[in-house]
Amino acid sequence: MCGIVGLLVKKPELRDSLGEMMVPMLVGMTERGPDSAGMAVFSEPVRAKNRKFSLYAGDLGFDWAGFEKTAQSTFKGGCVLAVKVNHCVLETAADAAAVRRWLSDGYPGLHLLSVGRSIDLYKDTGLPAEVAARYDFRSMRGTHVVGHTRMATESAVTPAHAHPYTAGEDFCLVHNGSLSNPHSIRRKLELQGIHFDTDNDTEAACRFLEWRMREGDDLEAALQRGFEEFDGFYTFLMGTQNELALVRDAFACKPAVVAETDDYVAIATEFRSLAHLPGVDHAELFEPKAQQMYVWRA
Repeated sequence: MCGIVGLLVKKPELRDSLGEMMVPMLVGMTERGPDSAGMAVFSEPVRAKNRKFSLYAGDLGFDWAGFEKTAQSTFKGGCVLAVKVNHCVLETAADAAAVRRWLSDGYPGLHLLSVGRSIDLYKDTGLPAEVAARYDFRSMRGTHVVGHTRMATESAVTPAHAHPYTAGEDFCLVHNGSLSNPHSIRRKLELQGIHFDTDNDTEAACRFLEWRMREGDDLEAALQRGFEEFDGFYTFLMGTQNELALVRDAFACKPAVVAETDDYVAIATEFRSLAHLPGVDHAELFEPKAQQMYVWRA
């Protein structure tokens, strides 16, 4: 049992309020997910050659100042760091593959959470309110956001096992439910040279969908292939650079509700996480249908 929340604001003037609107949604799912929480925020893309790398240091005393100095000397094009506690977003125009190798070789204690032009990702163990306060989720700005509160059922409670999961660039996925065939999906993807970071079933779904998009499918086509591949009960909420997408399995036994107004689209596992939103009394409210794809574009 986990909690899923998502929000896409349609009006540019609401982008500065994205975090303030989202945090009560996340905290509202505490009873469904007290173990850990996370949030992926999508904002205006950085310059075409730049990439943002969201990083997590298990050591609260990690030397970010020394890390920045080394990064500046390594990547001649320069870099910019934004540090929040033990998380950091590194922006650079350096080759993304080279940055990945540099991080892996020189900083094995750092965890790479996401890469892209639009996505910033924060996740950690603890109650959702604690995680939100630790990383100041209320101050986050952007076009859309994907959040999750986790109650572990099939793998460890660690920051790495918290959601959202990411793969490729500017793609994330959160999950309420359980897949019964993640290991067969994993074996198939490993034959394609795809590396896994955890034993979590959600990571298998995330990497499968990103692989299909890398092979040429758009998001809808990738999800259609997912319906054929995934075995189990699931509600998936996904974010891309300019999309928010929601799907439920053929039995639709994992709850979800959508509220849409002229100002926003809000998604949650339960309505109580939507009740505070402005204008929700006049929103179009509906329960997503089984095996139907819902995609909203920023």
